Amino acid sequence: MSKRAVLEVIALDVEDAVAAQAGGADRLELVTDMAADGLTPSAGTVAGIRGAVDLSLRVMLRLADGFAAGDLDRLAGAAYEMREAGAEEFVLGFLAADGGVDLDAVERLVGELDGCRWTFHRAIDRAADRDALRKQLDGLPGLDTYLTAGSPTGVDDGLPTLCAEAGRRGEPGYEQQVLVGGGLRLEHVPTLLEAGIDGFHIGGAARPDGWDGPVSARAVAQWRRAVDGQGPGD
Repeated sequence: MSKRAVLEVIALDVEDAVAAQAGGADRLELVTDMAADGLTPSAGTVAGIRGAVDLSLRVMLRLADGFAAGDLDRLAGAAYEMREAGAEEFVLGFLAADGGVDLDAVERLVGELDGCRWTFHRAIDRAADRDALRKQLDGLPGLDTYLTAGSPTGVDDGLPTLCAEAGRRGEPGYEQQVLVGGGLRLEHVPTLLEAGIDGFHIGGAARPDGWDGPVSARAVAQWRRAVDGQGPGD
């Protein structure tokens, strides 16, 4: 590969962040409440992690389980608070009741971010039409990544979609990096690398004791070797 693949790790606190950096992560996704699939963390957590590591941080903007935006004023306030705490990159994504992208909500938040880079998260996997969603979001300031498993049920079922979308990179709506996450396992990595995927996102896979335990630097290092094309190691 011409460049090193990005390895992003979910971090809930400073301990997670330090271990992820020690294991070779490139970037962190900062969230709280994984029982709700990841919500906006506290400003104190963001500031603490920002002070503890020098990795890129992407902060989740999501106030409740599901993919409805909810109270846009509260979301805008959260974005402002996160920026004040030192956040410069973000993760967001909202769908309307019909499964289409909630463009009004996305554009409102993007306006609050004022050019910050951001990821559209796995809401794409629940969209009624993935291609239409991408084309509607095309050109929005700061959008550089889609976090996706290729399917709402995970990477096992989404592999064909992921590989096909990787092959369209550069087309309108497909310029952004594909960051694969959601049921991602080490055995998926060689196929994804071969397809040209250069972004990998792990959460539970970095935690040998599950979500009740911390990120393991050793587990992250194993993923680092795999996404670098060196094999998973021991």
